[in-house]
Amino acid sequence: MVKQHKKQRGFTLLEIMLVMVLVSVSAIAVVINLPQSGSDAAQTRSQQLFQRLTMLHQDAILNGWDLGIRFDPAGKKYRLLKLTKDGWQALDHRRIPADTELEDGLTLTWELGDGTWGKQDSLFKQESLFDEEMFAKEEKKKQELPPQAFILSSGELTPFEVYIYPSSEAQGDDNWRVVALENGSVKLLKPGEELKDEVR
Repeated sequence: MVKQHKKQRGFTLLEIMLVMVLVSVSAIAVVINLPQSGSDAAQTRSQQLFQRLTMLHQDAILNGWDLGIRFDPAGKKYRLLKLTKDGWQALDHRRIPADTELEDGLTLTWELGDGTWGKQDSLFKQESLFDEEMFAKEEKKKQELPPQAFILSSGELTPFEVYIYPSSEAQGDDNWRVVALENGSVKLLKPGEELKDEVR
């Protein structure tokens, strides 16, 4: 008797794995293109600012740099600055861009710390002791506005608090916050989280 070999029907393991890879790649593409919620974007931008300030604080100490940050009054961007022999210039850093602009739908507000620092921009009104026109030629090139908060090479920071939140919400403790303390520490606070008293 001769046995007939039945042709087996089905899929090979390779074919099944190929289909699984294609399905997972398409699922990833769909998830990546889903719009981010405002609170997720606020969290991402707050974490980004926290990490940048922490890195710049370390760089300032290690390299002897005096750095600063200037917040846009419209609440949509901030600029990192470095003090050079020519005055304040946009930061030229290999890993951190000088300018950061927030996505539509996000707002950034900031407050200086208490005490002497509590009056925003009052420390930065620069009045010349000299005749303005005497040095007009030298000042033709555009000067950067001075920073509103400083990151000094001595390790000190201007105390300030940055709130990043969806534009549809109000500023408050229910927003993501980045807090810089005078002692040089930078804290990232989740919505509703309070700064511990021993840290202040």
